Amino acid sequence: MNRPIGHRWDIERGLGTPNRHVLTVFLAGAECPFTCVFCDLWRHTTSGVTPVGALPNQLEIALSEASDGAPHGAGHALKLYNASNFFDNRSVPPEDDDALARLCEPFERVTVETHARLIGERAEAFAESLDGRLEIAMGLETIHPTVFPRLNKGMTLSDFDHAVGWARDRGIGVRAFVLVGLPWTRPNEYATWAGRSVDYAARLGVDRVSLIPLRTGNGVLEALAERGDLAPVRLGHVEEALERSLDAVAGRMIVEVDAWDLTDLAHCDRCAAARIDRLARANLEQRILPPPECDCSF
Repeated sequence: MNRPIGHRWDIERGLGTPNRHVLTVFLAGAECPFTCVFCDLWRHTTSGVTPVGALPNQLEIALSEASDGAPHGAGHALKLYNASNFFDNRSVPPEDDDALARLCEPFERVTVETHARLIGERAEAFAESLDGRLEIAMGLETIHPTVFPRLNKGMTLSDFDHAVGWARDRGIGVRAFVLVGLPWTRPNEYATWAGRSVDYAARLGVDRVSLIPLRTGNGVLEALAERGDLAPVRLGHVEEALERSLDAVAGRMIVEVDAWDLTDLAHCDRCAAARIDRLARANLEQRILPPPECDCSF
């Protein structure tokens, strides 16, 4: 627990501002107390409670190492992802909040991820301690009426609604995660439910949605697939989900695809790179570009 898991620089569409460089730091801490059906992030956590001082030390190391490749210019943003919940006391000791906030001083926006039921006074105090604006990232996943309760998220849609309203009332930004691909549904419904869920988030006032392709690897999803309750997510599902989502929100919010490991979803070597590049450009331009020419079916 002496070192962060890693870090990376990306470019992200600005919210009413130019596109900005974003540094994502992956911190190593305690496992999430919630056991969502689809989650595999427990593989990147540690046993036991996160020791006081561990995360500020990790962040200091990451910032030092990331400075060598830091892009020039102002307006950078920081994401602190700890494969759990930032406002869970076991995962992120409250004693570390001040030290973490000081390390975040150079950044205009700081994004942390947490469960909708864990935001409250601590989140408000952390937001007030930052020089930049706090953005809270929360998993909505889907509004599918029968799938959502079976995801074992430990919350209701009302909990999510309340969390978004709470954050907006305090000037805190909100990012939501929506799944592309759901167990207990047909593949031809994947994009439909992603689009509906994104529209739901937009109507609540969420600033940005990241579309996350459902990926196997946690054991539970493999078991569902073996029973015929889950079909693989393909790159075409992701493309269609982004198209439907951008149409649904009509500029009311930013919608982007989580581009990590998209090559794993591709099944055509001839067009995969061009299609993934098209999604990356759509993330920044917020419009659907013409698809590459290829005779593959999906």
